[in-house]
Amino acid sequence: MKRAALQIILIALLVIISISGYFFAGRIFQLPFRETNDTLHNEGSSIDLDFLIPSGTHIDEKMTIGEVLKIRTEKQASLYERVVRSLTGVIPVKLRYPFNLFLFLFWSFLFMTFFRIFTFMGYGRALRGSLFLGACTYFFMPDFFPVIYDDILIVTVILLLIVLRSYILYKRKKRNKFRQ
Repeated sequence: MKRAALQIILIALLVIISISGYFFAGRIFQLPFRETNDTLHNEGSSIDLDFLIPSGTHIDEKMTIGEVLKIRTEKQASLYERVVRSLTGVIPVKLRYPFNLFLFLFWSFLFMTFFRIFTFMGYGRALRGSLFLGACTYFFMPDFFPVIYDDILIVTVILLLIVLRSYILYKRKKRNKFRQ
């Protein structure tokens, strides 16, 4: 009981720190960029915001740190993304789902091959791990749908399968413990 309570407290603390960090960063991103950077320069701070200034971009008085950061982190699409975007317009909508499923299964197969060759995992654990890592890779890779909903769906379904398997094992272990 003490161990479970400690884990719950640690998870709650992690959630509180994450949420407060999110709101704190949101508040910082709303600050005016030029005024904040000038203040840091005038006070002789060891860290300033000069590294965020993108080359060839004029920063006026009204721009916030978040807007400058968004301009700075914008990058051109890779060759893979440009090819997928050009194919997306050509491929009919009915065929995009099977292509996305094939892309997910391809990544899962690669992870499954890696797990089975280079580790001593059994098929069940390797399958669950490869499905999860395939879903994570599929989530972050560009696919044939520009929306994120299908990516979230695949990751959620795989996580539910893993949780269901853990629950079944927990119930089986609990039942066997009760019989003895």
